Amino acid sequence: MRVNIGGVYIDRYSFNEVIDRIINHVQERGLPEYVVTPNADHILNLQKDSRFRDIYRKAFLVVPDGVSLLWSANFLQTPLNGRVNGTDLFETSCAIAEEKELKVFFLGGRPGAAEKAKQILQARHPNLKIVGTHCPPYGFESKREELALITSKIKAVKPDILFVGLGAPKQEYWIHANYQQLGVPISVGIGVSFELVSNMVQRAPVWMQKTGLEWLFRLIVEPQRLWKRYIIGNPQFIWLILKQRFFGIIKLN
Repeated sequence: MRVNIGGVYIDRYSFNEVIDRIINHVQERGLPEYVVTPNADHILNLQKDSRFRDIYRKAFLVVPDGVSLLWSANFLQTPLNGRVNGTDLFETSCAIAEEKELKVFFLGGRPGAAEKAKQILQARHPNLKIVGTHCPPYGFESKREELALITSKIKAVKPDILFVGLGAPKQEYWIHANYQQLGVPISVGIGVSFELVSNMVQRAPVWMQKTGLEWLFRLIVEPQRLWKRYIIGNPQFIWLILKQRFFGIIKLN
């Protein structure tokens, strides 16, 4: 069952259920699929981006990354089954990939972030098979040679799980355009998770994550990059949810 939040349908699976579905799909060598991890900013972008909406509709899993989605679901009287934070999903999937002898590939992040994340995760999980990392240059999506290089690198090592940290909606655009030809069982968009794991970007204290104040911490840490998302976006998201609660279900074309 999925829950409608701002016209976007979110899966009600718990964190552990999401992990199980991903790992089971990989082990069964199912057809290529992808996972999206929406937060409030995604919900707002989906209101005006038909391409983004189409990508969401075709996703294997749509899991609630932001605490604001949990609050909204409760307010709308259709509660979700807990948060599925993208960075936690990334780290836990890697831990289980070591146990199950699955191969993973890291694409994206700021220069050096994916490689540093690889070093940190392999220190924690010595037998984890990280078969490649790649940090594409700015504007890579319009450079045919770079796109071909990325494809060839991934196909050469045949990962079981591909983690893509290019930011939304760029990472979703790229995944959707390439997941079938790549043949990777599961691709996951994880935003800034490489930076968070590598400590290039400081992660909010656990108490702020649990109380829904992670956005405030990130705004303090990266104000120039994130002020518009939170100062302007948060009130817009609240208004969207209020309209849904008091004026009926929102449906996106």
